[in-house]
Amino acid sequence: MTTLTIRGEVPKDVAAIETVIKSAFRDAPHTDHTEHLIPASLRNAGVLTVSLVAERDGNIVGHVAVSPVSISDGAKGWYGLGPLAVIPAMHRRGVGSQLMHESLKMLREQGAEGCVVLGEPAYYQRFGFKNEPGLVLPNVPADYFMALSFGPPVPCGLVSYHQAFGVST
Repeated sequence: MTTLTIRGEVPKDVAAIETVIKSAFRDAPHTDHTEHLIPASLRNAGVLTVSLVAERDGNIVGHVAVSPVSISDGAKGWYGLGPLAVIPAMHRRGVGSQLMHESLKMLREQGAEGCVVLGEPAYYQRFGFKNEPGLVLPNVPADYFMALSFGPPVPCGLVSYHQAFGVST
């Protein structure tokens, strides 16, 4: 039986991470197919706070990135999770869940106040994310933008991801 290893990225993983993200988002709805550019842009800007890979049999099969977000009320210590990507052949095998749990654990250990995510509610709510009416990501459906606070209070304001999320091909 092969085991799955969750570990921090190393420089030799960069190309495999890009391939995993392209594969994961290839047929996804609501994508502009630039997700694979985001981790590199965050890395180049020096703001890739958490970058974990899931490795099986020496192959990278999943990745998660976490970076700081800004909140208009001035709250500090908040992060945005994404992209989270798992190759289609490994879907529904717990890879994404393991990446989620480890990335959230790392944020807590680093003293983060909370994390936001833009994604499928049915998936992310399993990890404690929920809609917070006071936190708004402009121009996205409110149901798909969620937050997980690691302790009160939950900030209130407009959320801005790093400009790396605006990369284009």
